[in-house]
Amino acid sequence: MVSTPPADEPNTRIFTVNESRKIGVPGAVFLITNKMIGTGIFSTPSGVFAATGSVGISLMFWVIGGILSLCGLSVYLEFGLAIPRSGGEKNYLERVYRRPKYLATCAFASYMILLGFSSANALTFGRYALLASGKESVDSWLARAIAILCATFGIFIHAVAPKWGMRLVNVLGIFKLAILLFIIFSGFAALAGRRLVPDPRNFDDAFRVEKGYGYGNNSGAYGYAIALLRVMYSYQGWENANHVVGEMRNPRRTLAMGAPLAACSVIALYVLANVAYFAAIPKSDMATSEVLVAAIFFRNMFGGYAGRRVLPAFICLSNLGSVLAVSFTHSHLNQELAKEGLLPLSRFWASNRPFKTPAAALLLHWIVSVVVLLVPPDGAAYNFIVDLCAYPVAWILVFVSGGLIYLQWNKSENWTSPWHTFLPISLSFLLANAFLVVVPWIPPPVTVDANGGYPYYVFPLVGVGYKLLPYIGDYEIVTAHELDEKGNEVIRHRKVKRGESDQPEQGPVLGG
Repeated sequence: MVSTPPADEPNTRIFTVNESRKIGVPGAVFLITNKMIGTGIFSTPSGVFAATGSVGISLMFWVIGGILSLCGLSVYLEFGLAIPRSGGEKNYLERVYRRPKYLATCAFASYMILLGFSSANALTFGRYALLASGKESVDSWLARAIAILCATFGIFIHAVAPKWGMRLVNVLGIFKLAILLFIIFSGFAALAGRRLVPDPRNFDDAFRVEKGYGYGNNSGAYGYAIALLRVMYSYQGWENANHVVGEMRNPRRTLAMGAPLAACSVIALYVLANVAYFAAIPKSDMATSEVLVAAIFFRNMFGGYAGRRVLPAFICLSNLGSVLAVSFTHSHLNQELAKEGLLPLSRFWASNRPFKTPAAALLLHWIVSVVVLLVPPDGAAYNFIVDLCAYPVAWILVFVSGGLIYLQWNKSENWTSPWHTFLPISLSFLLANAFLVVVPWIPPPVTVDANGGYPYYVFPLVGVGYKLLPYIGDYEIVTAHELDEKGNEVIRHRKVKRGESDQPEQGPVLGG
């Protein structure tokens, strides 16, 4: 799986980043907000309420999830400001875990290449585009065709016109924030009695657990576990700017300012949007609306046309922004992996030709996304693959937060960073993600079929299995350190039969 670039060619000449395209604070903010605000806030609140059976407890979970996300952001800021390079978790895991040899690097590379796709947001774009056009039922293959066009557009604009790609990311980020603000102010109007339906009175005795509302009433603690899982996955995206720190102007200032501003803004908007939903949607509708919770809100506030046509158009644009943000950051991560020789045809995938952009890495991201869109059948198989991409994230976050605790307490590591994360913050984030890792292995109550017919243990089993392949296979990764024409160290990895390398491992020392 690993190829080594020719030693007689310059290593970094084709990797030069155009200074005029560097990302500033607004770009970092919108990279994060575009990934965080996908479809989650327009659909997940229904499932969280169904899992808890209580308005007050549901809102508490959104607050707790926001606090845990800020804990994670603090962990990533300490790493990102100490190691201001593109690659995100790849750099952090390499800094901490040197045994077994490059297991962390290979596992992360496998995750990013095979599971770092834009398929879910692109398919949601396709489905809602059909709904916005007036289709009463959604044709699966037509939705997939539109999704492929959406993914292709995202790749094309970042490859050919990167400045316009980032401008579009910023514009759609502003648009997403405007949608959420519109929902929030509409919620204030609903609280004042300006709605088309009777007052649902959801805030009377808000912490009472209602009977008949799904997991929260039938399965006790399991329902709360489901609620936290859904909230945490809805908040994912706060780490997006860490993946492209090397593309930033004055990265330490840009990341330190942009990431907290974006995350805090989205968390506040999410909590207030949930209050708005409860101000206009009766509990019975809230518990059963599933992905249509925002559509029901628009219908109850502005009539049926708004729920059927206007909102789907808004969600289309929201998902387009997510596709653009994810394809931009993940393609740069793919390029960083290729620069180190971790992929077949590494020099091709790492190249900035022919547009002086990571066009080849964007192509790799597009190929995986399109395969995921075309291959799985409808229903459970596709949902299984989409869920699969989220589960390994919890593992990565466990190792990143645990690694930071190790670096801070092991004085021999000489760890320093402009940002300091206190132990209770790191520990809280570690325990939360350890919980997300463990819960999918717990048998659900017989009344719950959360995986569409698949055994409950399948996606965590597969999510863990692919990480172990380099370790259980009969090979290992060795490192070559080279200097480019400017005197900068360039790290290359190559695959050899286990035991054939007699060279001691010399990993880079970063952040210390």
